[in-house]
Amino acid sequence: MQITRTFDLLDQWIEKYPRPDVFGTKRNEKWVYFSAVDYKEFSESLCMGLMALGFERGDKIATITANRPEWNFVDMGLALGGFVHVPIYPTLNIEEYYYILEHSEAKQVFVGDKSLYAKIKPIADHLSQIQMVVTFNKVEGAPHWMEIVETGRKMRGKYEEQMKQLKNSIKPEDLVTIIYTSGTTGMPKGVMLSHWNIMSNAIATSKINPLTHEDRVLSFLPLSHIYERMMNYNFQYLGIGIYYAENMGTIVANLNEIGANEFNAVPRMLENVYDKIVAQGKDLNGIKKAVFFWALHLAERFEFNHANGWFYDLQLKWADKLVFVKWREALGGHIKVIVSGGSSLQERLCRIFWGAGLPVVEGYGLTETSPVIAVGHFNWPDIKFGTVGPVLEGVEVKIADDGEILVKGPNVMLGYYKDPEYTAQVIDQEGFFHTGDIGELVDGKFLKITDRKKEIFKLSAGKYIAPQVIENKFKESIFVEEIMIIGENEKFVSAFIVPNFNHLHFWATKHKIHYHDNRELIKIKEVIERIEEEVQRVNKTLSPHEQVKRFRLVADQWSPQTGEQSPTLKLRREIIYAKYSSLYEEIYGHPRPSHGKNTETQKPSKYVFNLNLGLKFKPKDKSGE
Repeated sequence: MQITRTFDLLDQWIEKYPRPDVFGTKRNEKWVYFSAVDYKEFSESLCMGLMALGFERGDKIATITANRPEWNFVDMGLALGGFVHVPIYPTLNIEEYYYILEHSEAKQVFVGDKSLYAKIKPIADHLSQIQMVVTFNKVEGAPHWMEIVETGRKMRGKYEEQMKQLKNSIKPEDLVTIIYTSGTTGMPKGVMLSHWNIMSNAIATSKINPLTHEDRVLSFLPLSHIYERMMNYNFQYLGIGIYYAENMGTIVANLNEIGANEFNAVPRMLENVYDKIVAQGKDLNGIKKAVFFWALHLAERFEFNHANGWFYDLQLKWADKLVFVKWREALGGHIKVIVSGGSSLQERLCRIFWGAGLPVVEGYGLTETSPVIAVGHFNWPDIKFGTVGPVLEGVEVKIADDGEILVKGPNVMLGYYKDPEYTAQVIDQEGFFHTGDIGELVDGKFLKITDRKKEIFKLSAGKYIAPQVIENKFKESIFVEEIMIIGENEKFVSAFIVPNFNHLHFWATKHKIHYHDNRELIKIKEVIERIEEEVQRVNKTLSPHEQVKRFRLVADQWSPQTGEQSPTLKLRREIIYAKYSSLYEEIYGHPRPSHGKNTETQKPSKYVFNLNLGLKFKPKDKSGE
């Protein structure tokens, strides 16, 4: 059957892949499964329940929850009724929740648990268009999602035919979701995506996925993000069972429990996996330690198509038997492929994972492109280290004169919700979406991303600096957790560095360095000197104008919760600049200029939030200024 709308997957599940474990989730320490029949029945009943409650085609309905099968039931139920799904991260702050719920005109919100209900209910009480806040977990005094499902079941006789007619009238190009981009500056924008925007991407990427309907995947990246959501449809299109991790701390245990064959990751997670493996290797002694690092250095040289010759291949086989098989066993022993997206993955790490028998396929895209623009394939010659692979089938890419990547295809968004002016700025008259990323086509085939257009800056001498390239080189060091390159309009490049404190604590203990906390640790002379060694080591690989001349260590962990990163773990540079303004002045001897050429400042919020008065909200004035 032809799949052009998201809910077409429901019928395909029944006809082609009637498996008992379309979804799996762990509850009360036991895995619970939902079949293809369960999936369709829950989705249809929820749709009819919403119709019975008076919701109409085009109404916006939000979800705020961690990954769980109920998210999928709501997602499909909304699509069947022509409702518009507005998925929202469960880790945003109050101001962002208020902005998105008001801007999207959401009429109902599904939330995961008691804590989210406590955050969202006061906002909903203030926004008159929101009729209900419904919970997935049972919360005293709150309507439960199964009440809507039961209403739909009881009213099937009245609404089933209406639902079928509505379903048949929905076109592939119709709006199915509004996804608010996390953004690194200002409030997020609502990206409008159609059924075919997303399904064209899911189908095209499914042709690259080596898994079949006999396989299982573990899902833990947020379904509210287009990357995990599109891959969720990709898995469904192929009939793959999707199991949801209990939480971020149980990923390894869950991989082992279900014998997962694939998972989606972001580079930071793969970096953490690598750091833990290396830390274990350093705890070994004698010949075991020597063999471990011999194998590791061998993997660093991995090339496709046996390009290193027969002797390298022979060594790699021995390294696999002695070392790498244990790495794979730690991740369940059944991983066929790992997908990496969201930001740039270090080329060195990619080689190591491939050499260890853990193929990593890296992709690139944006929410506005549903999201994949290019992705590495599972087999040579359609994969190349240092690139994000060939441009996806059906997608057209051209490189502008200034290096910006421009994209056209069925995956390009309908536009930004309530913002036709900005839509016209990013989608030109020829239909090309301007990504804001700088890149090039290697060998006329493989897309390589070099930096964000808005993040590239000039030194006072006129030399251009691409910060992400430099940052990724530094993050190869086990001593560096996060780094932000600075120096726009200055004489030289500097950096704010968050050390990898797990490793730094180990190193300090080994060198008998005493400290009370991380803030004291980063001020110790020996620590600064050791990080300086890492800085100089990386500097040798950089051009003279790119080299970091000065740096300052910071003790804060950067995260979406603390504001330094977006939910997709991109640096919010303006927030970091503001947070460490005194360190900037310490480095350069003067405050950072308030309006650099490429500086974007956060727009002032339209709202004043008084958290001490029951989360009450009050506009400053009618203009919002």
